[in-house]
Amino acid sequence: MKNEIISLLSGVIVENDFSVSFATLCQCCSVSEEQIISMIEYGIIEPLEPHMNVTYWQFSGDCIIRIKTAVRLQQDLGINLAGTALALELLDEIKSLRQQVHSLQRN
Repeated sequence: MKNEIISLLSGVIVENDFSVSFATLCQCCSVSEEQIISMIEYGIIEPLEPHMNVTYWQFSGDCIIRIKTAVRLQQDLGINLAGTALALELLDEIKSLRQQVHSLQRN
């Protein structure tokens, strides 16, 4: 009899204008609350209303992608949180510049 290995992928589709709670963000990204708070301290992500109590924090949907990218940078490249914040900032800058170039090429 032929053995078959079936891999299942699971995921959540989140739109940028959708917000997630602090607990949901931790669960979606498989990270601890302490890791999220550290990322906030380094400016990697920011709650939608930072002046509110931690239990009421909400985050935009794109924070999920940003946290997952940060975790991959830390795990794959072994860089610390400060380096991760810098790398994400540079990636954001590259994305912005590419959009500007693309826009200029269309005109």
